[in-house]
Amino acid sequence: MQTPVLDQGLPPVDGAATSAREATRVFLTDAVRARPPRHPGSADIVLLVVGELVANAIRHTKGPCTLHLALDGDDIAIAVADTSPDRPQPRPPHTDGTGGWGWILINQLTTDVRIEPAPGGGKTIRTRVPW
Repeated sequence: MQTPVLDQGLPPVDGAATSAREATRVFLTDAVRARPPRHPGSADIVLLVVGELVANAIRHTKGPCTLHLALDGDDIAIAVADTSPDRPQPRPPHTDGTGGWGWILINQLTTDVRIEPAPGGGKTIRTRVPW
């Protein structure tokens, strides 16, 4: 079986994170067939991280974003590219539903978080989830 890979462009609309999670579920089905995860909960973590990264890209930028997923060695590699060169700004989390939890979750649940500038502007956030 080929190594599962997903490349999905997402428009700057409210439903982008939902679409990203749906595409990720299909990707994860293929990843499980290729190599079952060694870590319980890995698939749920991938879904959560993808949802947070895409939601933040849509909420904090003016353009579309692109989601890339790959089963890479012992990890799921996740990359979300958007049109803003601005780095994520951590903020205090709120319990009133106004956010602040996403960047904290991403940094706690994943490894090797990197923010890379894109040649034509924008950035790509890359991270990995142990599989």
